[in-house]
Amino acid sequence: MRLLKVVCYSAALTLLANSTLYAKGPRGGPSFESYEWTEIRPTQFFNPLHWEPRAGLQAVELHNKLFVIAGRSPKDTDIPRDSLIHGDVWVSHDLGVNWEELLADAESAGLWRNRAYFEAVTRGNHMYILGGQNFVSIPRPFPCSVWPPQLGPCPEFITASDFFNDVWRSTDGVNWQEMTSEAPWEARAGLSAASFKGRLWVMAGSQNDDASIGGLDRKFFNDVWYSRDGSKWHAATREAPWEARAGGVVLVKGGWLYLLGGEKGFEDPADYFNDVWRTRNGRHWELVTDNAGWSPRPGHKCSVLANHFVCFGGFGIPGNPTDIWVSKDGANWKQVSESPWNAVTPDDIRYDFDILTVKGGMGGMKPSIFTFGGDRETFFLPPEVNFFRVDNDVWRYSPKD
Repeated sequence: MRLLKVVCYSAALTLLANSTLYAKGPRGGPSFESYEWTEIRPTQFFNPLHWEPRAGLQAVELHNKLFVIAGRSPKDTDIPRDSLIHGDVWVSHDLGVNWEELLADAESAGLWRNRAYFEAVTRGNHMYILGGQNFVSIPRPFPCSVWPPQLGPCPEFITASDFFNDVWRSTDGVNWQEMTSEAPWEARAGLSAASFKGRLWVMAGSQNDDASIGGLDRKFFNDVWYSRDGSKWHAATREAPWEARAGGVVLVKGGWLYLLGGEKGFEDPADYFNDVWRTRNGRHWELVTDNAGWSPRPGHKCSVLANHFVCFGGFGIPGNPTDIWVSKDGANWKQVSESPWNAVTPDDIRYDFDILTVKGGMGGMKPSIFTFGGDRETFFLPPEVNFFRVDNDVWRYSPKD
């Protein structure tokens, strides 16, 4: 009789847990049903008081200010996927409402070359930028006879990016110091970086442009490097156990450095990852899960909020994923929403945006996630349509008051 009561009690607990699982974080975590999306600043084109719509940008928080740095905007020209590459730095003193331009064009100022799909992190009193690429469209330099037919029609123009492995740092976004012009890790974009245990860490990424934009022979990395200040680098491992990739998210939580997802190509969903790995020293890695629950995808972002990983956004075929997933340990994941950015359709979902968790702010704001800009372009729309599918909006994901 006692055993029957125990079984019934356990079943009741399971039923209760399952009935609330969709709205709440896993393992009794915070109730993410109490979180909401607030648009802090809408997308605005041709506003000189705001950074242009863009993707592949970076955002950091330093000295209680928010900074947005560089990125890529599509250009409305006859050249497919022609891009404007930024070298600007903007600052907000009021959590993303108003912005001031600090640096108009780093390359013209004799500083770092304009770039996108790089990394920016903070350590101590400095913000650092690492790696990245530009986008240079050139007439196709080879005959169509060598163009792989599986990539579609032979293009008139191809993208021939320069890739970077320099490191720069600044305390204010205006004055920059070059820490190294050529780090020992190969030049790359889509790299992952973090500040962890008093060091800067760089890993993964790719070199050469993707076939989807006319590139060939893209090379992927699974090496891991660290540095005290960005000037001298050491290899933790030149071949980590996870598959080489670009666009992986790196986060610090509970004394571990985590790597979540990524991609090894954009046109085939089989080339997308949703695995999770972690390490304490950059050399020895352990697999947390080979399937995090959320669909494999490129261009997604994750952050740590309320002691949970929170992941959303990204590129999908045939449509971008409309979901938000949370996990306390990186192994067990639960979906808590179908509407990041208050999305109504997959067209409202962006990728290659950036994300920050801000621990507090004006008016007693509770720890919140902020997102910046992003891309809603596809490979299948004409340039005059794609031109308007990048954003410069700012959103906040936070508990309801």
